[in-house]
Amino acid sequence: MASVLLVEDDPVVRAAITRALTGQGHIVHGVALAIEALREVTANDYDVVVLDLGLPDLDGGDALRMIRGVTNTPVVIATARDDEAGIVRLLNAGADDYLVKPFSSEILEARLQAVLRRARDTKQLVIGGLEIDVNLRRAAVDGQELSLTHKEFELLSYLAARQGEVVPRAEILANLWPSHRDDQTLDVHLSWLRRKLGERAAQPRYLHTVRGVGVRLVDPR
Repeated sequence: MASVLLVEDDPVVRAAITRALTGQGHIVHGVALAIEALREVTANDYDVVVLDLGLPDLDGGDALRMIRGVTNTPVVIATARDDEAGIVRLLNAGADDYLVKPFSSEILEARLQAVLRRARDTKQLVIGGLEIDVNLRRAAVDGQELSLTHKEFELLSYLAARQGEVVPRAEILANLWPSHRDDQTLDVHLSWLRRKLGERAAQPRYLHTVRGVGVRLVDPR
């Protein structure tokens, strides 16, 4: 059983998907607008989001990027759009899977279960003395729990999931601050995060800045 946020503006389709998922034992909350979806994922913990793209208030692609700015909850796109370039773009923007309408309830259930399994497999991240529980939104370093703001945790877990890679600054901003592309925002959050990790930019332990490119989180051992 999973808690599902269904974002679908067509009441007939929303009702049909809700019936199908409820029949599989899931708890489903349906909304018709992107702004309602953002409010829900900010206030509540869902196991997965099923997101239509043709929403009346905001394009689903933009909604996806905004959702990614506040939560790591898996997102499955469910839409009639089937162009390959668009699918690739949304998967790269943070979607966990993509379903083209019409699809059967069995296919939807199978895709949700696959996404949920992947989410469970990656809920714990351990890098050196750094431990991150993505589901519980907790982090500790050398056994000491860190007091992180929402954005600090999102930044830390985003970089930790890409351990060892240089993550471009533009990518971090696009995914964590989709409506605010000021480089200074990232620098300020990195500074706060470094201080809580007990390091400085001049003497990095976990967070290494590659000038002009991006940020890399590494195992200091």
